[in-house]
Amino acid sequence: MDQINRHKASTDRRKGVIGYGLLLFFFLLPALASERAMTDDQKARPDAGKIELRYADQIIYNHFKNPDVQIFVGNVCFYHNGLLLYCDSANYYQTSNSFKAFGKVKMLQGDTLSLHSEYLFYDGDSQIAQARHKVVLKHRDTELYTDSLNYDRVYHLGYFFEGGKLIDGGNVLTSDWGQYNTSDKEALFNYHVQLERPDMVLTSDTMYYDTQTKVTHLLGPSNVVSGDSRIYTEDGYYNTITKHVLLLNRSVIVNKDQQMVADSLVYDQLTGEAHAYWNIVYNDKANKNILLGDYCYHNDSTGFTIAYDKAEVRNYSEKDTLYLHADTFKIYTYYPKTDSVYRVLHGYYHTRSFRTDMQTVADTMSYNSRSQILSLFGNPVVWNESRQILGEEIYAHMNDSTIDSIRVVNQALMVEELDTVHYNQISGKEMRYYFKDGALVENKVINNVEIIYYAYDEDSLMIGMNHTETGLARMFMEDKKASKIWTNQATGTFYPLAFVSKDKMFLKNFVWFDYMRPRDKDDIFVWRSKAAGTELKRTPRREVPLQNLKELKAKK
Repeated sequence: MDQINRHKASTDRRKGVIGYGLLLFFFLLPALASERAMTDDQKARPDAGKIELRYADQIIYNHFKNPDVQIFVGNVCFYHNGLLLYCDSANYYQTSNSFKAFGKVKMLQGDTLSLHSEYLFYDGDSQIAQARHKVVLKHRDTELYTDSLNYDRVYHLGYFFEGGKLIDGGNVLTSDWGQYNTSDKEALFNYHVQLERPDMVLTSDTMYYDTQTKVTHLLGPSNVVSGDSRIYTEDGYYNTITKHVLLLNRSVIVNKDQQMVADSLVYDQLTGEAHAYWNIVYNDKANKNILLGDYCYHNDSTGFTIAYDKAEVRNYSEKDTLYLHADTFKIYTYYPKTDSVYRVLHGYYHTRSFRTDMQTVADTMSYNSRSQILSLFGNPVVWNESRQILGEEIYAHMNDSTIDSIRVVNQALMVEELDTVHYNQISGKEMRYYFKDGALVENKVINNVEIIYYAYDEDSLMIGMNHTETGLARMFMEDKKASKIWTNQATGTFYPLAFVSKDKMFLKNFVWFDYMRPRDKDDIFVWRSKAAGTELKRTPRREVPLQNLKELKAKK
């Protein structure tokens, strides 16, 4: 990643220099217009002296027919300012300090740079070589192949404009237009850019490539394909050796059925680790869930994911999408890359969920995609239609697109709102709720059962209230109303409605948490705590007895 950062800094400096140069150009152009003829190439380029002929087999010179041209034939060799040029034949123009070379043209500069072609025009004053036909530029371990290449010795820049191919180690780059700087060893490619390696293919509109670090800077629509992994970006850095990736501007990482989009992404293709920042959308199409947030870490190999900062999970595996929010989400994948793969989601602190038929609030939660069980801990509350369910622990069992059953453990309480004054209420140590097609069909209450239930006549008018205490109760529902209640050794009293006083209307542990209920998918981000004094007190658990009597005696 350090190489990527250094390359990005280098690119930023280059852009800054270009921008500053353009600014000077537009502001100083009027003042320099009168000196234009004198300040073009002569001032910008140093005087490199005259081209020297080292040897040739034959010299042809016709002073009367072509007074400005000397023709050299056979084993021709020129020298100019550290440059050696060999060719089969050449036309030398002494007045303009230039020549045209033909045949097997070879240009050598030191022991690191060579240029081969079938034709070359060289201007000694500007020190620009124009090579044509089967051109090969070799610089250290880098080779550039094209049919037309101009090489500027002053700026150490070679550029092609009719298609070219650069080979650098295992990287093969092709494009319609490009340039290569032999000084800083950086290349720029435009139009139909492609980089190929045995393990990946990269295509782009514009690409900067550093032959030293093997880092590419991609601009414009770009794709990187490596095995099952694909990256799309319009502004990104890719290290072809380490496969470290820095992606900006809503880039996309796709790995089989998983897709991640974010404002910026850091990805290691070798380890499968990805860090995403701001406005993240991670879509697991195989398991039909979406993870959102402002920070996310994901590992392709292990399937582990963690997200926080506006973290949200959407499960759309069922007909009705389930929206979940927590301060932090952790996702664990079991049996990855098999047909038995499943995931377990853990949400920590201030968890809220919304689905059309169910809403929940709890301190922590977990969801198992295989068993389809949503578990809630820490002052959990579940709402279904006009019913509120709470207890110390709540387990909601899903079946396809609806709730199958709900289990409440310890201090269980169900409250059903009939109107703003009257509430059906059931409390007990444990409760089981059974649903069919999303509708409650049975409610089973176990141990210390206490019931307040309102009765109606045939015209659906409220006529009274039942108060019952028992050890076991089963309530059967039809059309959202109790059709049958079965109890075991129950004691109870029926109060006509006129004799129901306020102190008889509510159980001792009655509480109505409607103000906490998520109202829609956006309301899951607004945390509303329980009013002081209404939190459940945990039931004390039996502790494991000490197995070592010596420790017990030491404490005494």
